[in-house]
Amino acid sequence: MTQPPLRARLIAETLGTTFLLIGVVGSGIMADRLAQGNDAVALLANAIATGCILHVLITTLGPVSGAHFNPAVTLAFRIKREIGTRDACAYTTVQIIGAVLGVWLAHLMFDLPLLQFSVTARSGPAQWLSEAIATFGLVFVIFAGVRHRPDTVPTLVALYITGAYWFTSSTSFANPAVTLARAMTDTFAGINPANVPMFILAQLCGTGLALLLLPHLWKSAAEQK
Repeated sequence: MTQPPLRARLIAETLGTTFLLIGVVGSGIMADRLAQGNDAVALLANAIATGCILHVLITTLGPVSGAHFNPAVTLAFRIKREIGTRDACAYTTVQIIGAVLGVWLAHLMFDLPLLQFSVTARSGPAQWLSEAIATFGLVFVIFAGVRHRPDTVPTLVALYITGAYWFTSSTSFANPAVTLARAMTDTFAGINPANVPMFILAQLCGTGLALLLLPHLWKSAAEQK
């Protein structure tokens, strides 16, 4: 099957990451307003909306760009030599642009100031560990799905992220572009910009650990000899 041209793939990555952040931030704003101070209800709504938009975006845009929407995922595919360096750099650039655009559009939809920065502290060893685990799990789910049941990847990723919102103390950002963009919203989904570098470092560590483990997990008996 012929790969779509780079331009089409970059448009898909931009559009997908934009709508992902609209989903994350927009649902966070709506949930926070309607939950009347009940953080559990707000988080549940935020998680469900994020899982839903992920499923839709991966299903519709996956055939075009692979539906990375995440620099950590793009890095993983680059390390596995399934995407070239130039394309990987281009993917990462448009993912960040799309993520920021998504935050701004969410602000405009809810009549909030366009430019703002979060004051929500998300820091400490527990949250860093959570981000490493969340990203490890995401990379594992993607590559396991691609290897065994490619048709199930949209559902697997959507379910994983929805669950990871709840079983990680960081609420599973698991995405450097998402992390950067969420620093630019002082809403339910925000993160203090000062806390961003450690989150991204933890995400990259989780990605690296997943790539180290996966070859051993799937080696055949012949390959292990």
